[in-house]
Amino acid sequence: MAEYEYDYDPQQDYMGQEDEWEREGLLDPAWERQQRKTFTAWCNSHLRKAGTQIEFIEEDFRNGLKLMLLLEVISGERLPKPDRGKLRFHQIANVNKALDFIASKGVKLVSIGAEEIVDGNVKMTLGMIWTIILRFAIQDISVEESSSKEGLLLWCQRKTAPYKNVNVQNFHTSWKDGLAFCALIHRHRPELIPNYHELRKDDPIGNLNLAFEIAEKYLDIPKMLDAEDIVNTARPDEKAIMTYVSCYYHAFSGLQKAETAANRICKVLRVNQENERLMEEYERLASDLLEWIRKTIPWLENRTRDNTLPGTQHKLEEFRDYRRKHKPPKLEDKSKLEIIFNTLQTKLRLSNRPAYMPSEGKMVADIANAWKKLEFAEKGFEEWLLAELRRLERLDHLARKFKHKSDIHEEWTEGKEVMLQDTDFKNCNLYELKALRKKHEAFESDLAAHQDRVEQIAAIAQELNDLEYWDVVTINARCQRICDQWDRLGALTQKRRNALDEAEKILERVDQYHLEFAKRAAPFNNWMDGAKEDLVDMFIVHTMDEIQGLIDAHEAFKMTLPEADKEFNAIMMCITEVQRIVQQLDLKGVTINPYTNITGEELKQKWQDVNNLVPQRDSVLQQEMVRQQNHERLRRQFAQKANSVGPWIEKQAEAIATIGMQMQGTLEDAMLKLKNMEAQIMAYKPNMDELETYNQAIQESLVFENKHTQYTMETLRVGWEQLLTSIARTINEVENQILTREAKGIPEEKLQEFRASFSHFDKDGSGRLEPNEFKSCLISIGYNIQEGDKGDAEFAHILGVVDPNGSGYVTFQAFLDFMTRETTDSDTAEQVMQSFKILAGDKPYITQEELRRELPPDQAEYCIARMTPYMGGDGVPGALDYISFATALYGESDL
Repeated sequence: MAEYEYDYDPQQDYMGQEDEWEREGLLDPAWERQQRKTFTAWCNSHLRKAGTQIEFIEEDFRNGLKLMLLLEVISGERLPKPDRGKLRFHQIANVNKALDFIASKGVKLVSIGAEEIVDGNVKMTLGMIWTIILRFAIQDISVEESSSKEGLLLWCQRKTAPYKNVNVQNFHTSWKDGLAFCALIHRHRPELIPNYHELRKDDPIGNLNLAFEIAEKYLDIPKMLDAEDIVNTARPDEKAIMTYVSCYYHAFSGLQKAETAANRICKVLRVNQENERLMEEYERLASDLLEWIRKTIPWLENRTRDNTLPGTQHKLEEFRDYRRKHKPPKLEDKSKLEIIFNTLQTKLRLSNRPAYMPSEGKMVADIANAWKKLEFAEKGFEEWLLAELRRLERLDHLARKFKHKSDIHEEWTEGKEVMLQDTDFKNCNLYELKALRKKHEAFESDLAAHQDRVEQIAAIAQELNDLEYWDVVTINARCQRICDQWDRLGALTQKRRNALDEAEKILERVDQYHLEFAKRAAPFNNWMDGAKEDLVDMFIVHTMDEIQGLIDAHEAFKMTLPEADKEFNAIMMCITEVQRIVQQLDLKGVTINPYTNITGEELKQKWQDVNNLVPQRDSVLQQEMVRQQNHERLRRQFAQKANSVGPWIEKQAEAIATIGMQMQGTLEDAMLKLKNMEAQIMAYKPNMDELETYNQAIQESLVFENKHTQYTMETLRVGWEQLLTSIARTINEVENQILTREAKGIPEEKLQEFRASFSHFDKDGSGRLEPNEFKSCLISIGYNIQEGDKGDAEFAHILGVVDPNGSGYVTFQAFLDFMTRETTDSDTAEQVMQSFKILAGDKPYITQEELRRELPPDQAEYCIARMTPYMGGDGVPGALDYISFATALYGESDL
């Protein structure tokens, strides 16, 4: 990295003579401390204009950002765009840009490289700041034939010559007693130190503190040194003293007399009063709107559940009421805020006032961000409500299904534990024991067949837990009882089987028909239980395809009934054969089937139940089909209207944009078109209300999807709100153009010419020009912008005027302001001050009587209420300071 040489032409001899001892001086702790303090205060006196400051001079300039900002403030020029990265090479690049800029001003930096600044080298950092102070604060000082340091010293000697106790010969020891500082102040502002003749040379600390405090309070010169630092040092640091004294030079040499007339004051005050009214109205509307948004967002973000369908539906109705009644007036307030802000900024530009900056947090962008957060919370709240409705509907269905299956299971398990714990096999003969064994095998088969139902019950309970069902404690308790009982049944079944296996003998005679009946009846009975359960099973569907799927499945089930009827007849034939054998052989004790508890009557009853449930299931499915058809009708009804409203909104938005950028005829013609279009839009609102009615019917029917349209109610609402905002904003822009035309007397033809030139280079029709497009536009209308660095600097200056916020683009209003700026008679602070001086008879103050005599009553009272008391010693009782008042009108103030 090449290092910069420390030198520049105007002070080449001086710098060459003192270069060596100055660099060594930085090693003196006392001098280094004085330079740190002085240079830091000097930098902050400029950086505060950009709203920032530094604390540690060797640390805060390391990344180069504040160093570049300091150079921009003191030079009034733009530096290249800084690198925003945090790595070392980004910091070095930024510091190099600053050093390049210093070098471009004729300064040669010796042994000062970007790496030393980035590394926080105190010596090099202080040397660099001293170079900047010399170049921008001292070099241009010229007194008679002397300049720079000699010129500043000669100025001090000339100003303090009448003071016998002051002898300024240098910038170190001559200032230790503080009298030189006090003499400079007294020479220019004697009212600030009326008792100068009482100051003593033997009170240096008191003298220095007096001068420093007065300079800070009345001359806007920050305190750069402590009195003790100067007095307790044999030779104060020359650089620190020169820096401090140069601030006095610039403070006093910059005083100018301003002349304006009483009629200018009246005009300025009228403009200021109107601007204040608009500012107060903006602040009030912004505060009210932000407060409403602040209170509304927590309500929209509240996700408290009551786990009931009626409660959630009530919340949905409250949300609809908010959408219909509460939000639209606030949307109007938001649009009104934007209009007030744009109108106020236009008036401030036309009256040569600084741009209006709302209170912190109340910028248009802040309000827009808050509104976006509101709409985001609104969207999330609606989605949550609809999801909650679906969840609660699902929970209700699952809870009823859980109860139904649990009732069936508990009915089946009733008495099974007592049966399995019975020890009747100990008192049976061989044949009875064999019958008990077979009966137990049939039970095991039945037990295995019921395993699926237990698993279904557990799965439903788990889903109820996952969806946070309100009475999940009861569900879990019942599920746990069922699972525990099922485990006990399994253990008892295995225990009874082991006991029967241990028996020595089993029954030899087996009734084949009983066995056949048991084998075939058990699975058939289970099949009928499953069929009955399926036929009364509850379901939930959302589309016609889903209900058609259930109907198809039911039809498939009905196709199996003939085969099941054959199986039923075959099973019942077993009972018929048993009865025939019993009657034929007159047998006792064999009519009861020892292998199963299932009876023929039970099978008959269940088979009859299955046949009765089939048509009932048909009716339920057909009813659901009708319901889904009604849902489809609602979808198509909404889609038909949405597919008409959506394109209309898009077409109107495009038409508004076309009027704003491709204006034909006069501004009044454009305003008339916009007003007519605004009336058409307002007349179209019943279509949106009709859509809201359709959407409400869809939501109340719990219809969640619509494949017939790409538009949702949310997208249409956003489009409608954007359309209302766009027409209001465009009308405001045309009003501001009319205001500019009337204020500056621009002919309509000239305004059309400006608009045509702007539109020609606005290729994308966005209403904005990129910097290169803006430059081409200026050249096309006759601006002579040279090639090379000089032309780039000239264009950068123009761009800084039309785009002071650095947004990167130029609006038509800014372009119009720039093109008409030179034709307007603009007031300045100096003109206003001169007018007051005329009214005051050349006095530095003015009285209430003079104001009331020369100005209209309302504006005279306006001035009296806002002017501060005159603090000079030559004033009269009740004297007012018109200088600070005039300055405040054109600068940062609380007016």
